Amino acid sequence: MDEGMEATIGTKVIKLDETDSTNEYAKGIAPEVPEGTVVIAKRQTAGKGRKGRFWASPEGGLWMSVILKPQKVDPRLVFVGALAVADTLSDFGLAPGIKWPNDVWVAGKKIAGILTEGKAGEYTVLGIGLNVNNPIPPELRRDAISMMELIGTPLPLDRVLERLLFHLNAWYRIFKECPDIMMAKVRERTFILGRTVRIVEDDNVLIGRAVDVLDDGSLLLDIDGQLRRILYGDVSLRIP
Repeated sequence: MDEGMEATIGTKVIKLDETDSTNEYAKGIAPEVPEGTVVIAKRQTAGKGRKGRFWASPEGGLWMSVILKPQKVDPRLVFVGALAVADTLSDFGLAPGIKWPNDVWVAGKKIAGILTEGKAGEYTVLGIGLNVNNPIPPELRRDAISMMELIGTPLPLDRVLERLLFHLNAWYRIFKECPDIMMAKVRERTFILGRTVRIVEDDNVLIGRAVDVLDDGSLLLDIDGQLRRILYGDVSLRIP
């Protein structure tokens, strides 16, 4: 990817010591600020994951939201974040994979989550939570990990942010110009393909083999020989 490409994301960066949620802050200012504005907080008191779940956000992690203004709402924007995080981790010598649709894992544990919210026709907020130097709470250590734990030393947050902004710009441009290329990379990086997964879709629990990520971003699941297209859901590799 061209280091000299025109930058959109990160031209304006708002840095906060603390906020409830960078996504909530970003939604409040989105109509007035230019596309690509980034909100970063040292700490979040009410960080959000999927379905409103709490996301632990102590100092040391990279907690940020990017305000985007695409021509139309597109659920595939979450993959701009996932791929950018994965490429950033690769820059630091790690081997990440995407757990469809919005998590990035390393060494069998979650290291980052992505959450998109917005207002149709106006803006999309791309929220990214990346465990960098932050301690992992004891109750989450079975499932979560940080860059510092994997690499063995604290990392300069500014350097991690610099690489992440570069990759966000690159993938956002590809998303706008040739989304099929982006989705091919998503398939390449999605480590659940070929594996049996458990998916909670609203109140339904589905168990099947993850076959493919389709160009529209949905997951193709093989359930006892029947193919089913999954638009969203919580994916687990732990089968009861």
